[in-house]
Amino acid sequence: MEPVRIAHVDPIFAVADLDRSRDHYQKMGFSTSEGSAADAFARRGDLTIRLAPTGDSAVASGASIYLHVDDADELARSWRLAGLEIVGPDTTERGQREGSHRDPDRNLVRFGSPARAAHQV
Repeated sequence: MEPVRIAHVDPIFAVADLDRSRDHYQKMGFSTSEGSAADAFARRGDLTIRLAPTGDSAVASGASIYLHVDDADELARSWRLAGLEIVGPDTTERGQREGSHRDPDRNLVRFGSPARAAHQV
């Protein structure tokens, strides 16, 4: 018997303030929409992140996701222009350009792309 195929994965980020999170993800280039009365969705390309309010910032989970992108440097540049704090990107020993960003609820968004010759150490 064939195992059931997993067609797609959508991460769930716990957030303390749904409006703040929607605004934040819009700055990151995501479109946002209402889910049920209690949550929302942030979409960019094929990625959908469910934003699930906790009502308490102390309860926010600090989940993480890794985005494989075409150009980590360009993504970092665009997010910085939107006023977001970005770490990196830096070239790893594996030959990747990787950076990261934490949203207001400590959810970690890491991202990376193959290093181009101009960026290699």
